[in-house]
Amino acid sequence: MPVGPFGLDPLVWAIIRLIVAVVLVVALILNSSLLLIYLERKTQAIMQDRIGPYHTGPFGLLQTFADALKLIAKEDVRAGQTDVAFFIAAPALVFTPMLASYVVLPFAPPLVGADINIGLLYLATLGSMGVLGIVIAGWASNNKYSLVGGLRSAGQLISYEVPGILSLVTAVLVVGSLSMVKITESQTGPITNIFIIPLAFATYLVSALAETNRTPFDLPEAESELVAGYLTEYSGMRWGTMLALTEYGNVVVVCSIMTTLWLGGWNGPGVAAVPILGVVWFTLKVYALILVFMWVRATLPRLRIDQLMSFCWKILIPVTLLNLAVTAVLLIAFPTTLLPVAIANWILLVAFVVLLPVLQQRRLRHLRARLRERTATASLAS
Repeated sequence: MPVGPFGLDPLVWAIIRLIVAVVLVVALILNSSLLLIYLERKTQAIMQDRIGPYHTGPFGLLQTFADALKLIAKEDVRAGQTDVAFFIAAPALVFTPMLASYVVLPFAPPLVGADINIGLLYLATLGSMGVLGIVIAGWASNNKYSLVGGLRSAGQLISYEVPGILSLVTAVLVVGSLSMVKITESQTGPITNIFIIPLAFATYLVSALAETNRTPFDLPEAESELVAGYLTEYSGMRWGTMLALTEYGNVVVVCSIMTTLWLGGWNGPGVAAVPILGVVWFTLKVYALILVFMWVRATLPRLRIDQLMSFCWKILIPVTLLNLAVTAVLLIAFPTTLLPVAIANWILLVAFVVLLPVLQQRRLRHLRARLRERTATASLAS
């Protein structure tokens, strides 16, 4: 009969490993969320010429811990007409897919939970499961504001999954694998995928901002319109789980995906000699992208729902489809080199950056013309 480490039964050892892994990942998410909340407060304070948290603890370091304790200590309040079972289950349905995503993230050569050959497909599937929890949260609250907020957030997430997945498919075409480890190992040199398919990186970055409900796509937090979206009836740690933990956990996940697919993952100086250094390089790249997310939040205003959906279906999806088609054709025509793909992607990226403001100005001119026509019609009618 086979015996596992420490003389334990293999099944018992597997269960122990699973429990330890789950505890470590949950601790990582909790601590990273607290760190990211503090980092975002300080980053936005610097950008907006403010001080940020500084009362609780040295430099305000304990402020996020105080906020977490406040949420944990709050009474679990539920409205009388909520669907209790689904109302309680919704936070878990939102949090669990994000938690499961950490299984395939390659932090370093010796630190990969599971190297499966469809790791990227696994992550894309988990990313789409959060919609279920959001819709259930809105419906189970038995509140019209929550229901409308849940449906709007679901529409946003489902819509922006399309260009996000198309961007991932473009990267998969170039690399030729769905394994997160093999994708990382294919970028050992200084020329990573961000130099070969930069447009796919830009479109996935925009989609990731929308899928994580970050500004300018943070419709659930549009207080003037929806009070708090699908979170209206939630309080205490349930609210903290659905908003703080899940949002910042998803930010880490999508930044890890971008790091792996476009920035070389754990690769960096010294990793070949000391593989554990991969954790340092991976973390630095992830946090560099997280700072970009925070920079965007401190800079751009929130979009309206019509602007958000129009941008996705009329601009972002056609651009990603065009990029995917051009990349596929060039890979077939030039199977031995990626230079034509890189040249075409940079041309498309420049065109996208230049034409986007032009299209926006054209749309604004049409809106102003329609507004003038309505004003003139109203004046004649009066």
